[in-house]
Amino acid sequence: MKTILNLIWLILSGFWLACAYFIAGLLLFVTIIGIPFAFASWRIAGFALWPFGRTAVPRSDAGAGSCVGNVLWLVLAGWWLALGHVITGVILCLTIIGIPLGLANFKLIPISLTPLGHEIVSTDRPFAAPRW
Repeated sequence: MKTILNLIWLILSGFWLACAYFIAGLLLFVTIIGIPFAFASWRIAGFALWPFGRTAVPRSDAGAGSCVGNVLWLVLAGWWLALGHVITGVILCLTIIGIPLGLANFKLIPISLTPLGHEIVSTDRPFAAPRW
């Protein structure tokens, strides 16, 4: 079931959202200060390509640097990437077949707002709730 949902997701919204994360990473990679943010953006791009069966969990070694970095990320790129998830999630929820895909978009909003200090792990449940 996860594979079918991931394939439908990839066609309807995953590819475009991953492209947005990849472009954001390229723009952030241009500056020396933005390189850690670029890697976080590319990590989320992989998650946005194939979200079912994976979830984001907080890292135990995340500290104050992750918090400061998340504030910078929110200002630089996080808000418009989260807005993309909200828009595509609402559009997908308008159809019955798109409801699981819309919920996956809403699952990606917290990690798109604060990506630093989290890691993406596999899970055996297709709709695993993030453990914040």
